This record gives sequence, structure tokens and C-alpha cells, in this order.
Amino acid sequence: MQSTIVASDVASVREAITHGETGLLVDFFDTDALALQVSDILANPATYSHIGPNARKHAIATYDFLTVCLPEHLKQINALVPESKRISFP
Repeated sequence: MQSTIVASDVASVREAITHGETGLLVDFFDTDALALQVSDILANPATYSHIGPNARKHAIATYDFLTVCLPEHLKQINALVPESKRISFP
């Protein structure tokens, strides 16, 4: 969707979002910081216009189902079964 995301700065989110590049992270317990960050985005959209497109590129490169996730899942599944039972994927 290429929108600027504001999320909690916790380990599981940092795996997917890099602050200032693919989203904006604020302290999980700091509601004032969250409100200020969202207000700043709304007041200064041009300042943050690069984040949404960067996030989309990152999501496609890292999480695209057909080119990233499915091949990796099949690789892991195939490592567990005999060669005659392996699943092929183009």
C-alpha cells in the first residue's frame, strides 16, 4: 500500500521495519511519542514520502510468497523427506 507505518519499537517489529527507512518506530509504552509521530507525519507528509515505497520494496524482496516464502518453505520441507517424496517447484 506504500503507506508510512508507525509501530511499536519491539523486537518482533524490528525484524520487519527499520526505523526511518521502512517505517517509524516508537517506544511501546510512550503514547505521547506515538501521537507526536503520527501528527508529524500528517503535518509534514513530504518528509516521510520515501518510507512507504521503501517498505513496499522491502516487503516484496523479503516476504513475497511466490519468490521468497514458498521456495524457502519447500526447501525446508524437502530437507526432511526422502528424495523420491520431494516437492518440485518451477
